Amino acid sequence: MFVCKGTSAAIAALRILFRNQTAIHGQALRCLSTQTEGEIRIANVLKEKFPLASSLKVVDISGGCGAMYEVHIESSEFSGKRTVQQHQLVNQALKDEIQEMHGLRIFTDIPKQ
Repeated sequence: MFVCKGTSAAIAALRILFRNQTAIHGQALRCLSTQTEGEIRIANVLKEKFPLASSLKVVDISGGCGAMYEVHIESSEFSGKRTVQQHQLVNQALKDEIQEMHGLRIFTDIPKQ
């Protein structure tokens, strides 16, 4: 479970309700496809840094507080690079945003021809 800095349980519960989320067994799962501000900001940075990306998905997996994100990106710009090199490119692109996070999961791929 992720705990957001300075957030009480009551405030966290209200955030879940106001962001169209449903609490199931202590974890928040989104009901609608609306993105958080953090998801939008990170997606915009990645779109700028990887203009050839054929697929991009950013998900706040911290329950909405922006502490941890999961990034799925598919780009031909990763062609010929090992997975660790692909992840280094993503980390470099998000170096400023990472300063505010507790964690980042990265999934990269090369488009299938």
